[in-house]
Amino acid sequence: MTTPEMISMGCRLNIAESEALRQNLMASDIATENLIIVNSCAVTNEAVRQTRQAIRRAKKDNPDKEIVVTGCAAQVDPAMFAEMPETSAVVGNFDKYDAANFKLGLETNRPDIRVSDVMQVQETAPHMVSAFTERARAFVEIQNGCDHRCTFCIIPYGRGNSRSVPAGQIIDQVQSLVDKGFAEVVLTGVDVTSYGPDLPGQPSLGMLVERILKHVPALNRLRLSSLDGIEIDDRLFDLLSSEPRMMPHVHLSLQSGDNMILKRMKRRHSREQAIDLVQRLKAKRPEIAIGADIIAGFPTETDAMFAHSLDIIDQCDVVHGHIFPYSPKKGTPAEKMPQVDGRIIKERAKLLRNKARAKASDWRHSLENSRQNILVESSGLTGYAENFARVQLNQPALKGAIVPVEITGSEGQTLIGKLSS
Repeated sequence: MTTPEMISMGCRLNIAESEALRQNLMASDIATENLIIVNSCAVTNEAVRQTRQAIRRAKKDNPDKEIVVTGCAAQVDPAMFAEMPETSAVVGNFDKYDAANFKLGLETNRPDIRVSDVMQVQETAPHMVSAFTERARAFVEIQNGCDHRCTFCIIPYGRGNSRSVPAGQIIDQVQSLVDKGFAEVVLTGVDVTSYGPDLPGQPSLGMLVERILKHVPALNRLRLSSLDGIEIDDRLFDLLSSEPRMMPHVHLSLQSGDNMILKRMKRRHSREQAIDLVQRLKAKRPEIAIGADIIAGFPTETDAMFAHSLDIIDQCDVVHGHIFPYSPKKGTPAEKMPQVDGRIIKERAKLLRNKARAKASDWRHSLENSRQNILVESSGLTGYAENFARVQLNQPALKGAIVPVEITGSEGQTLIGKLSS
């Protein structure tokens, strides 16, 4: 049995899907020993550039192997990748789960571009209940696609409309992972808070979480990937703020701290709603750690508007900040808006990162002398606390175990911990 070489770019969802794709190909009769699959990302122009760079590097290092490109960037602009001399085939995001699309050369009469219209996909593909399991945490894909059309985002055109996995299949997958020894599961997707409206009975994400916790009592830790705060209903709020097995870590898709920019982005929340959500969460669960995605230099952003984004890091107590300099994506409405000078975008991104790092540093110092439960990573010497703080251990521990640790200090972006009894 041969294992295809996988190169995953971008998000956790891509990582999970690469593992599903690997397993699917290994179960087929497709020869993969001479195959390198690049699972691309289209979220920013930089992500596309890095994908192209990875393709060139892979071919240079492996001149005798065939390169197949799949993923969001391949779906959005297949011709661009097909024109690269290093590429043997381009396979769409939905098409990648048909193993036949990875037959190359004389084995098939298929064209080099094997990309169908992902916007027409309505069914839930079997791969969507798969999980990435080579780490201490397992990622389970509960949803794919997006029905929203933020003006800066190309991802709906790479992923299609929102589709949800039935709860029973998800619960079975989570139970299987727990049976294999995984102590933490992360529910992931393109827009996880939109889970359920396309399913019978229209269950919500909160209802899904309740069912998982009820039917998989041996699951120690459940974590959610990035959330759209406006879609956090009372049921999900109560779980996030009071359920011990739900990790005290909420990553919000904020994007901006300015109301006018949020409107021009076609985001559905306001600055005030985001701040209120965080205040209510922290009032009920003070230890909860907030993460956020923030874009610097969106078209028309003035200095005053940017100041609101800088300020929201404090207002929402963001300790896990993901900062992205804006870059126009071809085919998005924001591409046609008045652009901010590139030098200003770069400077604003730097200021946001510095602010986020300072906030995170103060938070890590506040955790010194506290006791944290750490999920040990594969190295045995590092792991993550329930609040997603990264911890360096003073001695090796068993991968996948949850161990109590006394936090003795911090170094860079990592806490230092001593195993305790």
